[in-house]
Amino acid sequence: MFNKIRKKGHRKASKSDGAETPIPTNNAAPNPDVTVNHASRTAGAPSQLLSLDCLGHGSGVVEVLPLLKEIPLSERHALFIRKLQICCASFDFSDTLKNAREKEIKRQTLNELIELVQSGSSKMNEIMQEGLVKMISINVFRCLPPAMHENTGSESGDPDEDEMFTDPSWPHLQLVYELLLRYVVSPDMDTKIAKRYLDHSFVLKLLDLFDSEDAREREYLKTILHRIYGKFMVHRPFIRKAINDVFYRFLFETERHSGICELLEILGSIINGFALPMKEEHKLFLVRALIPLHKAKCVASYHQQLSYCITQFVEKDYRLADIVIRGLLKYWPVTNCGKEVLFLGELEDVLEATQSEEFRRCMVPLFRQVARSINSSHFQVAERALFWWNNEHIVSLIAENRHTILPIIFEALEKNIKCHWNQAINGLTANVRRMFQEMDAELFEECQRQYEEREARAGSREEQRVLTWKRLEEAAANGC
Repeated sequence: MFNKIRKKGHRKASKSDGAETPIPTNNAAPNPDVTVNHASRTAGAPSQLLSLDCLGHGSGVVEVLPLLKEIPLSERHALFIRKLQICCASFDFSDTLKNAREKEIKRQTLNELIELVQSGSSKMNEIMQEGLVKMISINVFRCLPPAMHENTGSESGDPDEDEMFTDPSWPHLQLVYELLLRYVVSPDMDTKIAKRYLDHSFVLKLLDLFDSEDAREREYLKTILHRIYGKFMVHRPFIRKAINDVFYRFLFETERHSGICELLEILGSIINGFALPMKEEHKLFLVRALIPLHKAKCVASYHQQLSYCITQFVEKDYRLADIVIRGLLKYWPVTNCGKEVLFLGELEDVLEATQSEEFRRCMVPLFRQVARSINSSHFQVAERALFWWNNEHIVSLIAENRHTILPIIFEALEKNIKCHWNQAINGLTANVRRMFQEMDAELFEECQRQYEEREARAGSREEQRVLTWKRLEEAAANGC
């Protein structure tokens, strides 16, 4: 009796299966990793009968399949999934001869998928989009190789001196990134559907890849993340916060990251699109993340992009100039002359966007630091500081507030003329001194008089100190 019931049950199952549309095989060898999904999302739709569970769990068999454009539309879904399965295969790219045939099949398949997405000749349904994103994730989301400084133990972070790292798997990775980029920018992509798969988890994993030492990969990541930010408005706050977290981790934990430069390039474009009045969230990002980035040892590797972001904030809202200038003074380098030159250049860019009211709030601490830079024994630092007087906007701000600024820097100018070792610095200092003299002769003479009085008092104190020590030596010699 039990055997009859079991046979009857098998016959019913067979009848049910016969009602489903058969999966096209195209006379190719059957792929055991592609399975029939009897609980398809849309009943009766032949194009949605394949399960995506097979992706990433293949047997490693890579077979040649017909081109998608050569088969009827009704059969493309099944073939598309099988091609995704081929693209999920992993290979050892450090050995160019190993699995050469399979690698070539995968390369050709990726190129075909890129052409399909770019041309828009076949609109992908939701399951195909899900499978595409899953295949891309399997390929690009991986453990990055150890950084070169970790292998060598070197502390040098100069990208110009370090040999550029190149990922041996890049020829295939590039195709995967190109496919993702074409998918994101495709006008046929429905963002309401795509955001289910290009979700927060996907964005976080994408951000992790910015630490790759391969500059080519970071360039693709920068373009893709920027496009995702522009196309998915729902992800924008999350992406800004995630980038913020990367900066925090870099500043307070690792102090090493390969992709800070690229992330700042994305932010430069994002900041340029901020609406006014600026949100408090954006101001906090400036104060807590961007300004502290100046304290890192490797700031030179991303300073150009950082300076652009900072200047964008000031150009958007001039009232932020005081916050930015005081922030730069807080992290001013003491012994790193190259870094000090960068800071002086950035401050010049910020001052070009600064208005008089904000300038007056910070001019005293600012020009105290400029006076120290003018007296620097490193001629490039002194030269960069004196070049400020070639900027018409800065000169106009100085002229408006000369009664405060000239007394602060007058002593530094006089010391340079008297004792700086570099003749070019002597000439630049003399030009600045002459400019102040022509600007306000009466104020210049008053500053000179006060300087001479201070020098005279300092000379008297020095003479008194020498006499005191002489008397002490004589008393000691006489045994008193």
